[in-house]
Amino acid sequence: MRLWPARRRWHGLATLPPDDLLITEDLLRRNVDDLMTVRDRQIQGHSIVFRGDLRIAPPRAVALLLARFKPLGYTPFLRGHDGQVSVQAVPLADARAPARIRVNVVLFLLTCLSTLVAGALFFGTETLARSIAYPGLAWLLSGVPFAGSLLLILGTHEFGHYFAARYHRTAVSLPYFIPAPPPLFFLGTLGAVIRMRSPTSNRNSLFDIAAAGPIAGLVVAIPAILLGLGWSTVGPVPPGTGVTFGDSLMMRLLVYARFGPLPAGSDVFIHPVAVAGWVGLLVTALNLFPVGQLDGGRIAYALFAGRHALIGKATFVGLIALGAITR
Repeated sequence: MRLWPARRRWHGLATLPPDDLLITEDLLRRNVDDLMTVRDRQIQGHSIVFRGDLRIAPPRAVALLLARFKPLGYTPFLRGHDGQVSVQAVPLADARAPARIRVNVVLFLLTCLSTLVAGALFFGTETLARSIAYPGLAWLLSGVPFAGSLLLILGTHEFGHYFAARYHRTAVSLPYFIPAPPPLFFLGTLGAVIRMRSPTSNRNSLFDIAAAGPIAGLVVAIPAILLGLGWSTVGPVPPGTGVTFGDSLMMRLLVYARFGPLPAGSDVFIHPVAVAGWVGLLVTALNLFPVGQLDGGRIAYALFAGRHALIGKATFVGLIALGAITR
């Protein structure tokens, strides 16, 4: 899952004439003076930066600045650099505009349909030739276990981000599910995203918001795998081709715990619910790579700040090297 910043309609510096700009700067300065010794100030685009030394603990300073800046249409960012602290006052995005959820609903319904078709065609109990013989749309029913489980996992992941953002008073959109035509993409979806409509107040809240999604998704994905394996069977591998899934260490351990050593020439015929859980593990693993706007990239920025770009590049190079070695 990726956290996309929304286009912002800026209030404050972007539209203020010079005299009003100085008044705004003075108002912000008055709200900072008792919290830090200001040694320098600078205007950077739409924001104002105050640099100096804090007089109180950073968490307390952030809480007070949030309460003071919000009525003025700004949000504070607190950063440390070269032994000093900077407070950056950034204009708030217009989070007061009414949310338009029609797009979210339409995309969700389309994703329900595409994942149902994918489940019926690739993971259902019927072949395509037999499925189309059913009257009307009855053949889609075989796709319900896969589609329902997958949407529950993806939705839980996204709402983990959503509720964490709301807890930290960060404006955020509802999830946007992304449908994909099953003949081109066998899962029927490309996942889901949410849009950040205002910046996070500090790196602690950014960490919480980014980490909440993968944790919430795993809470549903792992039970889905366990439930699906309980409905799976072991049998001889039939002639012809089929869909083969790569096994992670966790998946191998769970399969071994359920079935023990497999007889020669046999394999596990995995239930669609377990397939959805497997997809949930894959989505979580990919999202935790410390790269760019992925959840892992946000977590790396929250933990390591100035070194997160280097970590992302090292991860990218490491993945290329690992791919070359394991070919």
